[in-house]
Amino acid sequence: MSFKRLDPEDISISAESVVAPLWSSGDGKYLTSFHTSSGQVASNTGNYFYEIYDGVYDSPTPVSVQFAIAYGHKEGKGALPYYPGVNTKTPTSTIYGQYRNLIFGDEEVGFVFGTYESDDIYVMSIDRARYKEKLLPGSFNLKLTNGDKTLHLTDNSADITTVSYVDAGRVYDIISGSHGIPYNNGTGFTAEHGSYGKFLPDVGVVVLNGAALNLNTYEGINIATNPDINGAVNNLDKFYSAIKNGASGSLQSEETISSNYVFVRVRNSEFNYSTNPSNITSSGELRHDVMINTPQAYITTVGLYNDNNDLLGVAKLSRPLLKDFTKEALVRIKLDY
Repeated sequence: MSFKRLDPEDISISAESVVAPLWSSGDGKYLTSFHTSSGQVASNTGNYFYEIYDGVYDSPTPVSVQFAIAYGHKEGKGALPYYPGVNTKTPTSTIYGQYRNLIFGDEEVGFVFGTYESDDIYVMSIDRARYKEKLLPGSFNLKLTNGDKTLHLTDNSADITTVSYVDAGRVYDIISGSHGIPYNNGTGFTAEHGSYGKFLPDVGVVVLNGAALNLNTYEGINIATNPDINGAVNNLDKFYSAIKNGASGSLQSEETISSNYVFVRVRNSEFNYSTNPSNITSSGELRHDVMINTPQAYITTVGLYNDNNDLLGVAKLSRPLLKDFTKEALVRIKLDY
């Protein structure tokens, strides 16, 4: 075993962005099949929260959760009081507050889309197992269909030069238009209700403007949300039906891979003699005279040590590397984290 201290220029650090399909099928960026669990829909939470699967839940073929959807209302409408002794709180107000705290870190602000503050929201929360670090801006496309009305939604990351930030990280507006399909009204925003939502790639959340989806014009799909009833109204099922009827959603994940490159340089005059004890006589001389002037050694392993001689990592070569005075070698070690 021989040692050599690495110089500062022997170590290089780099980072690269890796983009991958988001959905569990892994064969492309589109999800065209959306399913729920009948037991979940019929439960107490079914009016406010669904998990969406890529296949029929109780089929023999394994299925996975792709994302969850939820309905929230600032004043708790669209639901019955659920918490004993607290008639002012309902599941929809809890959902609204949960995402408000997650995104803004503030219990007093509301969801403002453009210049319009909407009291009711639909939320898509991407399953954490589907993406490694964050979502890829510009890859979000969702088709919503209700009857003869269709809306194509995407984020506006390709149209802006300055990124906005909230407590949850980057935030983009969701506008109409997708893959060459023109904006519904030429701007991607509704005339009265601002943008269609917020895209937050760093926390895997999409918040949609309930009022904009409810428009009965070419700008909306008349999803028929009823935000004014103090009772159990299954608004969420209307949103789920629009997703399922649209049958098209695309999204990709993005991960930044940081790498340390260590270059181990073996010069022609280095590491030419074997350090195997059997090659040395009891008097400290080479056992074979031919090895004095024409030595040969084989490099099989590179170990990385710290200043305390603690072994931190081992790199095995795919095959032994012949070394003598006529040869030099450069071994590049890549450490990803």
